Amino acid sequence: MAGKIGKLSLGLIIILGVIWVAIGPDWRAFVANPPLNKDVLFWTEKQRDIGFRMIDRIDFIVKSRVIKAGTKTMALNAGKPLPSGLDVEAYMKANSVSGLVVLQDGQLRLEKYGLDFSSDGRWTSFSVAKSLTSTLVGAAIKDGYIKSLDANVADYIEGLKGSAYDGVTIEQLLTMSSGVAWNEDYSDPKSDVAQYGLHVPDDGFNPIVSYMRKLPRAHPAGDVWNYSSGETNMIGILVTEATGKILSDYASEKIWAVYGMEADATWLLDGEGEEISGCCIQASTRDFARLGQFIMDGAKVEGQSIVPEDWMSLATQRHFDLNGRSYGYGYQWWIYENGAFGARGIFGQSIYIDPKRNLVIATNSNWDDARGSSKGQNARRDAFHQSVVDLIDAESHKESSD
Repeated sequence: MAGKIGKLSLGLIIILGVIWVAIGPDWRAFVANPPLNKDVLFWTEKQRDIGFRMIDRIDFIVKSRVIKAGTKTMALNAGKPLPSGLDVEAYMKANSVSGLVVLQDGQLRLEKYGLDFSSDGRWTSFSVAKSLTSTLVGAAIKDGYIKSLDANVADYIEGLKGSAYDGVTIEQLLTMSSGVAWNEDYSDPKSDVAQYGLHVPDDGFNPIVSYMRKLPRAHPAGDVWNYSSGETNMIGILVTEATGKILSDYASEKIWAVYGMEADATWLLDGEGEEISGCCIQASTRDFARLGQFIMDGAKVEGQSIVPEDWMSLATQRHFDLNGRSYGYGYQWWIYENGAFGARGIFGQSIYIDPKRNLVIATNSNWDDARGSSKGQNARRDAFHQSVVDLIDAESHKESSD
């Protein structure tokens, strides 16, 4: 999750009021109830409901850059509807789901929208972006820009020499096992995830690098997993420094334009104009589902992998168990016990990928709280995924018996 993404001044509210009639109802509602000096973590439900679908168009809060789509679109042909047994409407209402797309064998088996959202809109992804960012590391290795996963991150990111990150490998950064202290408490305004966006950077340094290089060591590198959005932001900087390319352009070149996404996406930028790579790609729910299909197909474009041959197996294996929880962590992917894996972002954004069943479930939402814990929304999403799996298994068993 990205931290602070900007402020809205009273002066801008007055200016926007002058053009009140010229802007749409969502804009008017957002301006009428603006998130004054607040992190997105502390926006109201209504501010999130409006902001999540249009944050890349709210220039007075945060800038964005386009991830360009190509000229050809990967078709999502209609498949057989999922078997009865799912109360999809009840699930979407309880979990404040704005978009839900289920693909199996590359075919569309379910597509529904809520919260007045639609298939042609873009919804923010939050930490779902982490998994795409990690894939770009694989692409940079395949392209020869990065030597290996064992390389020292300080050799690629200016400013980390002599810091706690000097000697941390790229693989340790990918698995969030650097051992450097970081607090990702979304409910605490004083946590690192809330504070780093407020940091005034040292001259000549990217804001996130300036913040991260001052953090102390908590554990030996490689020993302990600790979730850190700041580290994924540094992964994006690493890719940019190694390739010499703008991250959005590299994402378009390697994935978005060539795989067949149907619409441009956007990526939010920090105060220095660089992509917040631990967060905040905006895309249609259909294109998030295509991204899941791309990964499940081995990160290949027209049969050619954009990453090293063993990358996807390494990226989606369990490198760390997470404090007794039933899932683990790979290269910025969550790894589940049933062989599935996924990308997840706060407030209910996710891409669930099940290679055994050739199944992708893409979801966009606006949960009541970041982790979906206050009303059981996180657990309900997991249960919904399992229900889809169970229905598909029962369908497959019936077909094989007939």
